[in-house]
Amino acid sequence: MQRRQFLKLGALGVAGSLAADFRLHADGLPLQGEPVPRPDGKAHRFSFGRRQFLLDGKPFQIMSGEMHPIRIPPEYWRQRIRMAKAMGLNTVSLYLMWNAYESEPGVFDMTSGARDFVRFIRLCAEEGMWVYLRPGPFVAAEWDFGGLPPYLLRDPSIVVRTKDDARYMAAVRRYFDHVAPRIAPLMVANGGPILMLQIENEYASYGRDLGYLEALRQLWLERGIEGPFSISDGLSQIQSTHTYLPGAALGLDGDTDFDAAQAIAGDHPVWMGEGYPGWLSDWGDADFQKDTFEPTLKQLLATGRSFNLYVVHGGTNFGLTSSGGSRMDGSDFSSVTTSYDYAAPINEHGAPTPAYHRFRGLIAQHLHRSLPEVPATPPIAGFDTAVAEPVASLWDLLPSPRKVREPRSNEELFGQNQGMVLYRKRVRGRELQLAGVHDYATVFADGHYVDYVSRIDKPSLHTSGRFALDDGNERTLDVLIDSFGHIGFAQQRGDRKGLVGSAQLDGHALLDWDVYSLPVDDALLQRARNAPAPSAPDRPGLFFRAEVVRDVEADAYVDMSAWCKGYLWVNGHLLGRYWNLGPQQRLYCPAPWWRKGVNEILVLDFHRTHGAPIAGATSLHA
Repeated sequence: MQRRQFLKLGALGVAGSLAADFRLHADGLPLQGEPVPRPDGKAHRFSFGRRQFLLDGKPFQIMSGEMHPIRIPPEYWRQRIRMAKAMGLNTVSLYLMWNAYESEPGVFDMTSGARDFVRFIRLCAEEGMWVYLRPGPFVAAEWDFGGLPPYLLRDPSIVVRTKDDARYMAAVRRYFDHVAPRIAPLMVANGGPILMLQIENEYASYGRDLGYLEALRQLWLERGIEGPFSISDGLSQIQSTHTYLPGAALGLDGDTDFDAAQAIAGDHPVWMGEGYPGWLSDWGDADFQKDTFEPTLKQLLATGRSFNLYVVHGGTNFGLTSSGGSRMDGSDFSSVTTSYDYAAPINEHGAPTPAYHRFRGLIAQHLHRSLPEVPATPPIAGFDTAVAEPVASLWDLLPSPRKVREPRSNEELFGQNQGMVLYRKRVRGRELQLAGVHDYATVFADGHYVDYVSRIDKPSLHTSGRFALDDGNERTLDVLIDSFGHIGFAQQRGDRKGLVGSAQLDGHALLDWDVYSLPVDDALLQRARNAPAPSAPDRPGLFFRAEVVRDVEADAYVDMSAWCKGYLWVNGHLLGRYWNLGPQQRLYCPAPWWRKGVNEILVLDFHRTHGAPIAGATSLHA
């Protein structure tokens, strides 16, 4: 999904264009109430007829809901799929996030935990659901770097999403070489549930080289994936860039002018590739985003138009997986919250929302048949409030530094994708000016906290990058920089982390730094667990620990509203980022990550120096 490029239309402008298209589709629709074909392990033929999809030669209306297995604990995959089916959908759409499967060049993991997308797709087939697969290489999806592996950013001259950069295309080929053999047996022609495969994602919002899309399609064909293929984008972007891929189904993202899109696609199918029942939330939003899709859904159903709800279930941006966002020039930076609830019909912990029941009623009425019973929601329970107390200091855990002449990005210096970096130097001066902080810095002089600067520009935040050091005496300057996810929206071409600009003191460039790499990973967590008591307990940058006792196997939300900004772990699982900026104050932790009995909660907070309460809750919203 490409934010800010497409309107959240609701019912605006829908009735006219859909009604006009009804004349083209009404005679070819399956009879209402007729059983919907389901995957059965046998080979089927999914193809394109005149302006419609065909399954085994008969018109087929795709009624899809998107969810991403990488955002869902595998223990809950079947329940979420069954929820989509019980809402009346016949297809599950999913992205494959390339960087979730290839952590370093040539280092792949496509089988552990939530990475086992083959198992997820087979579960869809077992539950009688077709699959619409969107494997990238770029996906957007509010996911770190839009799914591209951040190791690409270690080369400062690389250009992504182009056929003309041999380094990028070599990485794409390597990814396709690993994923294609897993996809091929799952295609509908081979007895699997995958109906159609998307080529790239929302490319028209980024570039205008149709040859790039054609090159990607050719790579799939060479690896035995024969389609059918689709693209998905905003109508105005495609009209401007002329990047419709001939022969592909044309999915409109948030747009409903199907007549105009049909003029581009000729007689190939045009459908709603992404329809938005909700919307994402950024840190600093006044509240969680909401929207209404009901009027649009009514019209889509009434006219037999195929559609994909983005998303039917959002899940969670666990760990460091959420993306940043910005304008084309990199300004107006934002960051997506840890929760990807999205106001979706199936909420973050798998429960039906009021919209779910409304949509289910509309679809049942459209199909003229009863739907499966709504599955039970996984249990959820809070826990007694506990106070987390300081147990370790980040300043006692520093590795050996690297000496650098000028600041450079974490990716270039250390091959570090996200997390923290510390710049240290002896200085003498009065006013510090930092430029290019990606994305949040706290500044210290001789160990004393001075202030912070945020790349996210909100009225309540400090964004100038100017710091007064008062008397001008010689001191040790520490600049601790934390990162949000890499920009993952289609219009941005690269987003490196750390100090990517300059540092000046009284107008003079600061050079010759000691730089410390501090990735937020399991190694850091283990060092914090084994560290002695903080040597400087009044210096922000502390780890806190609490124990909570649970006697039930249930999900829970961890309420962090008493805290400032940082990272949260439960029993070694990094839930993600929290920030009192809001709107999110509670982080979802699924039942499989809890234990019966004593559970460890660890917190790294960038501002607090004293313990604070951590509470259990049963919903995202207070």
